Amino acid sequence: MIFKQYYLGCLAHASYLIADESSRVAAVVDPQRDVEQYIEDAGKQGIEIRHVLLTHQHADFIAGHVELRDRVGAAIHLGARAEAEYRFTPMKDGDRLRLGDEVTLQVLETPGHTPESISILVFDAKAGQAGDADRADSESSQPWAVLTGDTLFVGDVGRPDLRASLGWAAQDLAGMLYDSLHGKLLALPDATRVYPAHVAGSLCGRALGSENSSTIGVQRRLNYALQPMGKDEFVRLVMADQPDAPPYFTYDAVLNAKERLTLDKTLEQSLKPLALQAVLRLENEGAQLLDVRDAAYFEAGHLVGSLNIGLGGQYATWAGTVLDRGQPIVVIAEPGREYEAEMRLGRIGFDRVAGYLEGGMQALAARPELVARTERVSPEELAEEFAQASPPSGSPFLLDVRSPREWSQTRIEGSVNIPLNHLQERISEVPRGRRIVVHCASGYRSSIAASLLKRHGFHELADLAGGINAWLAAQPAQRAGSVGGR
Repeated sequence: MIFKQYYLGCLAHASYLIADESSRVAAVVDPQRDVEQYIEDAGKQGIEIRHVLLTHQHADFIAGHVELRDRVGAAIHLGARAEAEYRFTPMKDGDRLRLGDEVTLQVLETPGHTPESISILVFDAKAGQAGDADRADSESSQPWAVLTGDTLFVGDVGRPDLRASLGWAAQDLAGMLYDSLHGKLLALPDATRVYPAHVAGSLCGRALGSENSSTIGVQRRLNYALQPMGKDEFVRLVMADQPDAPPYFTYDAVLNAKERLTLDKTLEQSLKPLALQAVLRLENEGAQLLDVRDAAYFEAGHLVGSLNIGLGGQYATWAGTVLDRGQPIVVIAEPGREYEAEMRLGRIGFDRVAGYLEGGMQALAARPELVARTERVSPEELAEEFAQASPPSGSPFLLDVRSPREWSQTRIEGSVNIPLNHLQERISEVPRGRRIVVHCASGYRSSIAASLLKRHGFHELADLAGGINAWLAAQPAQRAGSVGGR
């Protein structure tokens, strides 16, 4: 067997290539939309990708099943409960896909995260468990691994609430998830390897571990959601304290079931240079100006009205949270990084890109009136501002855009928490006519927030350089009381 895991850090996403060495036939499971790496690896190893399987209609990214179908002729396989506009092979419980004499895939229907979710058992006749090829097709054989999609993670299980907007009750899906885990996955041998579709950093679960694989036995012992409990207790547990899902999740789940343009076709249309005047005209017509440079460079000088979401952080997730997918996007990037910026937008289905500013910020060299800056304040400078403020109401309004959980654990006394993903809808809570200092943990989210505030007419503001991490590191003993830990 040939087995390779691909990990995409910005989306905390794992996908898989599985092949039979004798037949040279391969399948790809849960591919990302930019599929070149699978095709290149298959070519290097002399194998043919004939199948692509989705464990479910993913909500946090656009899968590459349509791309692999069109590029290499791979047949698409989905769970039997799935619905889609394109042709696919429905896979029900127990259905097998033989890649050759040695490697067989078998489907377990494991609804819960979504109604059509499946897990995929991997049988390898030479792995020392399944025996010979005939035994690999028998009910008595043991799987080498199970690809669990978003049903079971390392340290967590899939959240059941992401299909609420599509008519599914989270409580009903949570009950299905309990049955899938206890009736299907926990019935597997302890030695069965577990390969999920996500690790820590994904919003498809609540407390995912950072490891990209485990075993059924380890998860049986250590996963909080797999401990002995009744279905009602499990439902309450997995429905509690789930993080907010970005607004693009429902859009992506629907788009993954549609016939659509492939990523290379959308990039062919959108990856084009635009002169400054064309960019300004598009902005006047409603286009969004997306500056993807690091926060320090953006705040030192940027095109008036642009929004900063840096490529160095959770770019796709925050782009999908903050941007309007219905309006065109113009990218402003360091020359040479335009493709990366647009391709990563394509990974979440944000394909309405009008182009990129030709030459990046150099295009504004002769137009200094179009360049804006955002003040960056050091922890020492901010502390001095607080010390000199008289009366206290004259001190800066300190806006913390981290999550409520982060804010509750450690915060700067006097700060007000408005999470970044809710800032636009709660913009009225930010006072006008008062100096505002924005911060997050390290500076990535606060730069996004500051650029949003400027677009809404807030100009007397600053970004705390280094965020609360820098503030804590700079605190001398006499100011320890200014840091709350409630």
